[in-house]
Amino acid sequence: MSDRFIVLSGCSGGGKSTLLEELRRRGHAVVEEPGRRIVQKELASGGQALPWLDMTAFARRAMAMALTDREAMRDHPGLVFFDRGFVDAASALEISGGEPVQDDLAAVHRYNRRVFLTPPWPDIHTGDAERRHGFDAALEEYERLEKTYPALGYEVIVLPKVSVVERADFVLDHL
Repeated sequence: MSDRFIVLSGCSGGGKSTLLEELRRRGHAVVEEPGRRIVQKELASGGQALPWLDMTAFARRAMAMALTDREAMRDHPGLVFFDRGFVDAASALEISGGEPVQDDLAAVHRYNRRVFLTPPWPDIHTGDAERRHGFDAALEEYERLEKTYPALGYEVIVLPKVSVVERADFVLDHL
């Protein structure tokens, strides 16, 4: 199952969602970022599990959602591209003062060994109502994930700063 599950991770605002949409356009299954879905729901309901209010609660929900997403795609026959995943959420929980990324849990819930990271790209980074942190915080997040994935046995492939079509070609060529 894990070989078909491809993670797009990296710098917030680095073009993951745009790349995901291009992969969807090409007929691939995609799963949108747990964090963004949680933020949308919490903002709509007046909830508190927001990264700027309660990072620990937010990260725990993101971990649970990432696991639910994996299970929902378990029987899908082709490649499935995830905008972030379990490791991203577990890493966020670790820095919020929660538990460290658990090697055994991360080993059970594996993705494809290749993880594609969007690098910091100030020219395209923007904030919005759901992404309230600045570029410096996005850079810190990238640097953390750039270390976390290899520590868990993943091969990190940094995406080039090229058009979304070229990025999609790059990802598919590497798979």
